[in-house]
Amino acid sequence: MLSTLIELQRLKRLDRTGWTLRGLPNGTESVAAHSFGVSATAMLLADRCIARGVSVNVEKVLRLALLHDWAEVRVGDMPRTATLYFGAAARKQAETAAFLDVVNGVDAEDSYATLYDDYEQRRSLEARLVKAADVLDLLIQVLALERAGARGLDEFWEVGEHPEFNLDGVAEQVVQELLESILKSRSELHRNA
Repeated sequence: MLSTLIELQRLKRLDRTGWTLRGLPNGTESVAAHSFGVSATAMLLADRCIARGVSVNVEKVLRLALLHDWAEVRVGDMPRTATLYFGAAARKQAETAAFLDVVNGVDAEDSYATLYDDYEQRRSLEARLVKAADVLDLLIQVLALERAGARGLDEFWEVGEHPEFNLDGVAEQVVQELLESILKSRSELHRNA
């Protein structure tokens, strides 16, 4: 267990590549910081869904959110544009292999592998909520950077234009409400600039 935890420590210092490629300074956001944001967002989304009558396994949500980027400790934080060059299948295969290697010594019952596969395939409501939280955390980070004066980040907003989270009913409403709140805040920011 200790060797896995030591390896995962690297995520605290692994910069999110998208910011670096756009000229933002090192340390703008680490993979671990992003995972924290995804976890907090996913928990709040799940709690809001539960408050509105949807059955959600919050422990599963948090587990998925915490481990969804563990593969990056081995393959790095590949930006979305990397998929254009490597292909989606090759990227997914590499990330899955890396994840399985990372958890090899601590996943005797394949519970982490099962969770990771669920996240990648978006089989459960919990996995879809975490994917939504992943996108929403990205947009919240972009908003925070723009509020701090960063410019040239418009391409990141494209993921918020037509997101396909494959949610329905109350869960879709909860996610859409947060997305609209983020987009409204950005609109106000640029209107006042």
